[in-house]
Amino acid sequence: MSCALIVIDMQNDFCPGGALAVADGHAVVDPINAMMGDFDAVILTQDWHPADHASFADDLEGAAAFSTVQMPYGPQVLWPRHCVIGSQGAAFHPGLDVSAADLVLRKGFRASIDSYSAFFENDHRTPTGLAGYLHDRGITDLTFAGLALDFCVAWSAMDAARLGFRARVVEDACRAIDLDGSLAAARRAMADAGVTLA
Repeated sequence: MSCALIVIDMQNDFCPGGALAVADGHAVVDPINAMMGDFDAVILTQDWHPADHASFADDLEGAAAFSTVQMPYGPQVLWPRHCVIGSQGAAFHPGLDVSAADLVLRKGFRASIDSYSAFFENDHRTPTGLAGYLHDRGITDLTFAGLALDFCVAWSAMDAARLGFRARVVEDACRAIDLDGSLAAARRAMADAGVTLA
């Protein structure tokens, strides 16, 4: 086994009608399902936040959603409350083929720090354990799809490349938030990190 599909955060809260909906987010479910059979392994990530998570704007008095604050680990976008542990919003989109998953990785469960990447918390130091799992299975080539392209998908792909994996993002199987030019910035950063944009 050498290649894996990493499906990032295909959850109800990131799809239309959700608390942090990505435009057209549901449109990538079928393309992702169609890709699953082409890989030796399929890993699903799941945003999984406690109700008092530090990234929730409504937990900070006077804070506005989509504004940026400084956290001990660096700048942090404040988001609408989303993907709260055990909620319907945190569940996978009902159309996603979860039966194909070898592993479901939950991230963002520490209240004091966010976790965009499937590999590290936003401090870029605290590992999720995914790299070890992939190394132990002999997986070297990673393809990324899901939500949102300019945040969790991009951070995951860049971390994968920095860790020595061959990393590719299938843009047709992703959708972006594009917050203040974040999509263009993410594309540049991924290219600079050695991620292939397909």
